[in-house]
Amino acid sequence: MIPMAIPTDSPAIGAPYWYDDDADDEQAIAVLEALRRFRRAEHGMRSRTQGDMDMNETDLAALRFLIAAEREGRGVGPTEIAHHLQISTAATAKLIGRLSASGHIERLPHPSDRRAAIIRPTPSSHHEVRRTLERTHRRMLEAARRLTPGERESVVRFLDDVGTAMTVRDDD
Repeated sequence: MIPMAIPTDSPAIGAPYWYDDDADDEQAIAVLEALRRFRRAEHGMRSRTQGDMDMNETDLAALRFLIAAEREGRGVGPTEIAHHLQISTAATAKLIGRLSASGHIERLPHPSDRRAAIIRPTPSSHHEVRRTLERTHRRMLEAARRLTPGERESVVRFLDDVGTAMTVRDDD
């Protein structure tokens, strides 16, 4: 290993990077470390799912979006897909072409606009998603069921608060 010179304004080796070395924060930091472990595990699960379904990240995100919309009774067109995924309409057209060719989605005529189409997942896509993720989701639900109702409320509040903290932009 090559020793590195540490700039004088950097924390010392072994010192906390983001937080003060405050004993009162130990449990809070342990919670954030558990959240990081969860995020790594979730990333691994998504990568395995992409491999199992032979899809890239964007295609899988589109399929998840379409399944959720269908479960809510909403018809989704290419514009909504592009907006949700924050990709261009050209990229969306290619995505729809790939998912259609692989049998994951079907295009249906829009009920009131002859020029538009509704994009929806195929029954085989639902089956493939369930087959790929069912056991994982069952284990996740069991973990949530082991919590008391009060603990569940605390977890929901914490995750919502962390989500809000992550979406706020700090203007320098």
